Amino acid sequence: MSVEVRPARVNTMAPEGKDHLLRVVRRERQTFYDLIDSTNDETWKTPTACTEWEIRDQVGHLVDVTEGYLERFALARAGKPFPDPRGVTGMAEMLDDAAKRFRSSPRTEVIARLKASSAKLFELFDGLTPEQWTGELVPHVYMGPLPAFFYPIWQLVDYSLHSWDIRAGLGETQPLSDDAANTLIPIMFIVLQNTVDAEQAKGFDTTWGVRVSGDQGGSWKLQLKDGKLTYEEASVAGCPVVFNFDPNDWALTVYQRFPGGTAIGDRELAYRIRRLFFKI
Repeated sequence: MSVEVRPARVNTMAPEGKDHLLRVVRRERQTFYDLIDSTNDETWKTPTACTEWEIRDQVGHLVDVTEGYLERFALARAGKPFPDPRGVTGMAEMLDDAAKRFRSSPRTEVIARLKASSAKLFELFDGLTPEQWTGELVPHVYMGPLPAFFYPIWQLVDYSLHSWDIRAGLGETQPLSDDAANTLIPIMFIVLQNTVDAEQAKGFDTTWGVRVSGDQGGSWKLQLKDGKLTYEEASVAGCPVVFNFDPNDWALTVYQRFPGGTAIGDRELAYRIRRLFFKI
């Protein structure tokens, strides 16, 4: 009799997961580079699956956040004060404005600027010690102080999802890579926690289940109470509705590229849950 051995789950929030995370992010970054390097001055303005953004805006966004991360690490290490976080409610609009400010710059200049700043940022990531990975707090522009490991995680979100956006705009839709989708599974719960729409959540207390397939998947029970979302890895038996996803659809659904997955149980509740979150 053969016994199936399930691969151990990789925890990218622990120092032991650093090498895996940086390897996956580098691969996704190269995919993004290949896409933007193949553009010309005409295709540079091709619309993408990210609302209101053309390819040039996707690159502008990466320049904005990459340079912003470098600045934040430098300020934190210099012990300088930070302004209060801007919050995530208006994050989408502010990121949109920041990305589009590069529209007047030449294509080759913006691409070169991204690659130069990214090389510096990844050198910083490589140099993080195990203690710094979890213990160094760097204030995020929108979310406030975060452990250092979150910054390469957000880079994985950006490079993988925005590569998907560009391909979709070019009519070449394909799933996220397995490594990217699997690595992103746990971070999606944190995204949901921070994007609960206060108006939609008003007077709405409920629980539901999420199942994600694959080696890195599992089942989670989520609870919304008094406008706050909590979650735990647990059995979803008894939940009034359970959403089933593969890793690709889980990430793309959380980031509202499309309403993926299937819901089993209370359909009206499922409908309301899907509209509970704002887009970032």
